Amino acid sequence: MSTASQTLVLPHALPLDGGGELARVEIAYETYGTLDADRSNAILLCHALTGDQHVASPHPVTGKPGWWQRMVGPGKPIDTDRFHVICANVIGSCMGSTGPASDAGDGNPHAMRFPVITIRDMVRAHVGLLDTLGIARLHAVVGGSMGGMQALSLAANWPERAERVLVIASTSRHSAQNIGFHELGRQAIMADPRWQGGDYYGGEAPENGLAVARMAAHITYLSEEALTAKFGRNLQDRPDGSKGAKTFGFDADFQVESYLRYQGSGFSRRFDANSYLYITRAMDYFDLAEEHGGRLADAFAGTTARFCLVSFDSDWLYPTAESRHVVHALNAAGAAVSFVELSAPHGHDSFLLDVPALDRVVEGFLG
Repeated sequence: MSTASQTLVLPHALPLDGGGELARVEIAYETYGTLDADRSNAILLCHALTGDQHVASPHPVTGKPGWWQRMVGPGKPIDTDRFHVICANVIGSCMGSTGPASDAGDGNPHAMRFPVITIRDMVRAHVGLLDTLGIARLHAVVGGSMGGMQALSLAANWPERAERVLVIASTSRHSAQNIGFHELGRQAIMADPRWQGGDYYGGEAPENGLAVARMAAHITYLSEEALTAKFGRNLQDRPDGSKGAKTFGFDADFQVESYLRYQGSGFSRRFDANSYLYITRAMDYFDLAEEHGGRLADAFAGTTARFCLVSFDSDWLYPTAESRHVVHALNAAGAAVSFVELSAPHGHDSFLLDVPALDRVVEGFLG
């Protein structure tokens, strides 16, 4: 089903919202399914903060299945027997697209010389990829979380490029709480002595700081119900076979502690700390209303695309009110929009997990 991961160099320098441009931009991407002769069946999938292009193929570092393998494939809701699916690694990331770890042209990594980027810059690179592939109009753009931000940005800034826009568990701007959690993670990375101002390439990476950042963020992806059901206040089993014996120290006494430490250490082996800094900052800067004069409805003025927004009742990172805010703006702009709040116990991560109702929404909207 999948092609091998491919890398394409954009033919022109990429202009950036912060001023200036980024030369020789590489985009790593994967495709699934066959592109029709009239190139009308393409779907662009936009990944979340820590995602990548390996949406339905094994991850080359971890060996785990693609992050949306349950959703993308032959006969699945995003049916690769019908659609040509494209998923590109965002610029600023570390899975093949140009980012802080890439060569700056002088034989050394960009590191913190990499320019500050925005969600719109990421989408601008996606549009460059589509242009190079000869795809003028998408059947749909689909994204969850940060991917939903990208889908909204494409719809607002390149309205002619997609017939359908599917946004799942996302928002049009970050709250102060969202920004606060991201800043906690960034400070954890920069407080790690091995960060060295971002110039750690070729040496030891700031894995401890990145692991703490991941732990803090991962809590926001889950719900209290999910954490309670999975771990409660259960204690770790001890090497001697005892159960419930407390160490009264700082080892992982509770199962939830052990789980978060595992999440953090695993993440630090597959992701780049500087990329985490840049991408979280791009998410914090995202404000679709501010980009269009302060009124969100103006971002979608004159759009002809059909929209579908999905939220989850247990998502406290991007709660349903955030999706309703976008829906109201689309209504004010006269756009065709549908909206559904789904019940799921998993929190923000529900869009990645087994929620059959989401499958039905995705399949119905894309069909």
